[in-house]
Amino acid sequence: MSEPKFQKQLLPTLKKFFGYDSFRGQQQLIIETVLSKNDCMVIMPTGGGKSICFQLPALLFDGVTLVISPLIALMKDQVDGLIANGVKAAYFNSSQTIEEQQHIIDKVADAELKLLYVAPESLPGLENILKETYISCIAIDEAHCISSWGHDFRPSYQQLGFLKKQLPHTPIIALTATADKATRQDILEQIGIPHADSFISSFDRKNIALEIRPADKRSQQIIRFIKKRPHEAGIIYCLSRKSTEQLAETLQNNGISCSAYHAGLSFDERSKVQEDYLFDKVQVICATVAFGMGIDKSNVRWIIHYNMPKNLEGYYQEIGRAGRDGLKAHALLFHSYSDVIQLRKFAEGASNEDVQIAKLDRMKQFTEASSCRRKILLSYFGELLTENCDNCDVCKNPPKFIDGTVIAQKALSTIARVKEDEAIGSIIDILRGARNANILEKQLDKIKTYGIGTDIAWRDWQQYIIQLINQGMCEIAFHEKNNLKLTELSKKVLFNNEKVWLTHPVTIQENVPEKVTKKKKETTANSLYERLRKLRYEISLEENIPAYLIFNDATLKEIERVRPVSEEEFLTINGVGQRKLEVYGDIFISEILDFMGSKIKKPRKTDTHLKTYELYKSGLTIDDIAVKRKLKSTTVYSHIAKLYGDGKDINIYDFITKSEVDAVRKAKGELEAPTALKPYYEYFEAQMDYFKIRLALSVVDKDDE
Repeated sequence: MSEPKFQKQLLPTLKKFFGYDSFRGQQQLIIETVLSKNDCMVIMPTGGGKSICFQLPALLFDGVTLVISPLIALMKDQVDGLIANGVKAAYFNSSQTIEEQQHIIDKVADAELKLLYVAPESLPGLENILKETYISCIAIDEAHCISSWGHDFRPSYQQLGFLKKQLPHTPIIALTATADKATRQDILEQIGIPHADSFISSFDRKNIALEIRPADKRSQQIIRFIKKRPHEAGIIYCLSRKSTEQLAETLQNNGISCSAYHAGLSFDERSKVQEDYLFDKVQVICATVAFGMGIDKSNVRWIIHYNMPKNLEGYYQEIGRAGRDGLKAHALLFHSYSDVIQLRKFAEGASNEDVQIAKLDRMKQFTEASSCRRKILLSYFGELLTENCDNCDVCKNPPKFIDGTVIAQKALSTIARVKEDEAIGSIIDILRGARNANILEKQLDKIKTYGIGTDIAWRDWQQYIIQLINQGMCEIAFHEKNNLKLTELSKKVLFNNEKVWLTHPVTIQENVPEKVTKKKKETTANSLYERLRKLRYEISLEENIPAYLIFNDATLKEIERVRPVSEEEFLTINGVGQRKLEVYGDIFISEILDFMGSKIKKPRKTDTHLKTYELYKSGLTIDDIAVKRKLKSTTVYSHIAKLYGDGKDINIYDFITKSEVDAVRKAKGELEAPTALKPYYEYFEAQMDYFKIRLALSVVDKDDE
């Protein structure tokens, strides 16, 4: 558990900086573990809230939290988001000048930062501050990159083991969205924290609908798919650079706002494409897998795989980039045998070729499955679902099943009798009574179940066992020569006569007709949500930050539903913290009131500003009013600004000087009258508080009337 001094600060800190009233899943337990200075590993799906697990403790620790991150784009995105929330954060990498890097180092030494993001390659540049005097915590993001068993192995990550040796008393938190059993263990050993507490959250992203289609006329299918979703951002993953460019051109020719992204583009070109996408200037990106890890864009509504991914880890991570805000999202994968052949060629000659091929086979089996796809995906990561998901193409169009209990018992019994030490091919050979060299050399013909499945063809046995794997009744141990292993469900089948339902093996047809779906009712251009979305977009251009860093789609949806018309009500919205209330509250509330207009049929509860006015007129100070009303003093100041603007009897110069008003008037002219407060805040280089800017603007605006 975290130290008692932190306990009462957890929820207030969460609300103030991140805008949430409660923690999700295991977040609080993880945060308490970190604050207790214990090492831990966090396996949590994309969009599950991993970042808060180290960002919140960083705010409570005295020193800086060092965050190891693989991509410059990811660092900038995270840091921009933190700064937007009022957190002191920075990044340190090769894109900066020596002077800029030294300035960051000085900030760490002066305890002016809470979080510092750095790439593994840039760690030597921080040598002078890699001391427990300055560093309170180390977070290793995308930790699967350290393991050769991982799907995105990066040699630069393998040096990170020195951190624990150099800072033995500093807690390390390793985080990733995708890691199978072998990868998890390897991560802990490589980092040097073998006894770390492990927190494995559910991999189930229920909001993402899973769909797989044969690769027949892909481009036409994709065009129809996107045109049904005219305002939704998405990513299309392709296998080659050429495919990204050709598909992007096809989509552009069909009136779809789209750009290509791949490693062949220059740094400036890639940055431009990424920025246009983040700022909602481009709806669709056609990309190789080089795109995405650095994207924390919360309003991606769909992912399409133009080609089949090389493994389930990559597939899971890529589809996880959709629906990060928890709203409905869609993952569509096109599969073809030509993709499998191409991916096999890519794997040839790799140091872990056998592992890559086995994982590719597993990916292929997933695309050809006739059982709930979510069950398959989750069982791959060791999570067993007992019910079908009802949100994948198989569940929505279920095949006919047969009672396969006896078939399953024969296969699982054979796995048990060979002591879980054989791969799928050998298991089938035993069941079929084969007499090849492998069987005879290992004396597998002596196994009791030898030959009990001769009535079933080899290929049919293969599909049955794949179905058992897909349903979590056995699993492939990729790090143990792809041997089949039993699971908890295996025991129920073998000893409790649990029913197993299988489908008859079928030959996969490539020409399945596209399912016709009902066209969704389009959001009208004049709905409150669209007006809020447009306002958010305008502010994002003005402040030069991505729109979703202001408020994500889920927050906008809640604002639309709740329609808050006071600061207290606005603060109850998930995703609205104190900082965002101060910066954006007025302008969004004004938009809501303008939209509602005559639709407000009866007065709401007594206007909160008038309550403040009554107390002000009674002679209470701002601090007294804040205590009496249980509000932040900054909120009370915003009331004073509104009251003054509404013509109430307020002595505004009790709270602000004439020179400050003149400075804001000058800034307004030079900034061309921005609607948001942040441009003013940056204009004054953070030397004038938001509440004073708001008070001064109330005077300037009134004088201009």
